[in-house]
Amino acid sequence: MPEGYDFIVVGGGSAGAVVAARLTENPNVRVLLLEAGGSDRHPFYHLPAGFAKMTKGIGSWGWDTVSQKHMQNKVFRYTQARVIGGGSAINAQIYTRGNAQDYDDWRQMGCTGWGYEDVLPYFRKAEDNDTFEDHFHGKRGPLGVSQPIAPLPVCEAYFKAAAEVGIPRNMDINGEKQDGVCYYQLTQRNARRSSAAMAYLAPNRGRANLTVRTGAQVRRLIVENGRATGVEMMDGSRLMAASEVIVSSGAVGSPRLLQLSGIGPADHLAGLGIKVVLDQPQVGENLQDHLDLYCIAELKGPYSYDRYARPFWAALAGLQYLFQRKGPVASSLFETGGFWYADPSARSPDLQLHLGLGTGIEHGVASMPQGGITLNSCYLRPRSRGTIRLQSSDPARAPLIDPNYLADPMDRVMSIRGLKLTQEILSQPALNDFILAQRLPGPEVKTEADYYNFICQHSKTSHHCAGTCRMGVDDGAVVDIRLRFNGIAGLRIVDNSIMPTVISSNTNAAAIMIGEKAADMIKADHGSANT
Repeated sequence: MPEGYDFIVVGGGSAGAVVAARLTENPNVRVLLLEAGGSDRHPFYHLPAGFAKMTKGIGSWGWDTVSQKHMQNKVFRYTQARVIGGGSAINAQIYTRGNAQDYDDWRQMGCTGWGYEDVLPYFRKAEDNDTFEDHFHGKRGPLGVSQPIAPLPVCEAYFKAAAEVGIPRNMDINGEKQDGVCYYQLTQRNARRSSAAMAYLAPNRGRANLTVRTGAQVRRLIVENGRATGVEMMDGSRLMAASEVIVSSGAVGSPRLLQLSGIGPADHLAGLGIKVVLDQPQVGENLQDHLDLYCIAELKGPYSYDRYARPFWAALAGLQYLFQRKGPVASSLFETGGFWYADPSARSPDLQLHLGLGTGIEHGVASMPQGGITLNSCYLRPRSRGTIRLQSSDPARAPLIDPNYLADPMDRVMSIRGLKLTQEILSQPALNDFILAQRLPGPEVKTEADYYNFICQHSKTSHHCAGTCRMGVDDGAVVDIRLRFNGIAGLRIVDNSIMPTVISSNTNAAAIMIGEKAADMIKADHGSANT
């Protein structure tokens, strides 16, 4: 095909890969997908346990937050994917969708067509579920969704311990009810990660109308006479789109690119010497994220995967995976968890738990030399709102990421309740055969002030950022309910930045759903039948 494109998709992550694949189902539509990161050839991107390497720098931009003024100026590592497949290529592969109430709340805010029963068909369309096929789940979709194949006995003890504090077992937390502890289903197929790149792009790379470029960072969007017409690359070259430019760079990357293009808060942009194309004060506002707290226990024996960090055991694990597709390498390391309540009067669970089958798995988290487990909790309904801003007009400079954690006092109260719940679960008799002692928080942490000081030292992002180009029907909304940019024609935002409020779970499955739904809307808007 001669060069020339109908659609340019900026960002090859969880949503962008879906959009590019779905639009090119029509052989007459030409799509260019631009991904700033590299390829996913390295085996860590495909081995489930490769997640342990990801928050420590592989496939990431290497950005940090600004000092968090409500957390004693703590600076957080803020992992943002820089690889084809985006977050789906580096995450813990946990397949959760949020609560039905999340989407019904969006509908109540005026986002017609985004209620739970509206989005459920798109979750089902994406799924190739190895266990369920019913009203809630689908098979034969592109995305592998599987039961974990490498849990450990301590996981079953965790379920019993949760029952001892009144939390039931739930066999399908993406089904009728979210409440309870569970084995999470994972975005895996045949014991390999099923990223958006592997699920949506790899099978379709032979399409003549789909062009995928990695290592292709966009400097700015080109806007002419109020319409997005293309993109300018870092080398100054221009690529033009006849129909639309679709920005799918994530809750950090999308507002960053818009602001570099002169689209955002005028005062901020002018102060950096950026020519203002459109004054849109809400671009980069409304940042929401789940703050992750953790309780670490030392074990009485080799009951977790910690020993496999040593070369000899790592080699054995590699051989087991090679010949059996089982063992530590087949584990996402966080495949057990659940949902429960910090506020007993909440309409649906407002806490999420992740049981880590080891310690020191993520950047900055302490490890136990003799082996241990980590039980994370995060408050799912944060009231605090942060921002994404530029520190410079130079696109090579990192953005100013400010989640503004714990700005609302209620977030602090509920987060500490979640941490105390993890301590209570790990203290139950069902885990006595496994746990030697809880090490973090230690026995010296007693008062609310002690807990606050502790979480200012021992906490991290859940990697669930959202909301910075929010969808809505009010005058301040960045995009409308069809994800079209308000004020610039031919421009659409398709990723988790459009969420009015962050969903009550991990966010990867929702990003894929947004990509699926957006693709159908784009097809309809351009007269192409859905396929």
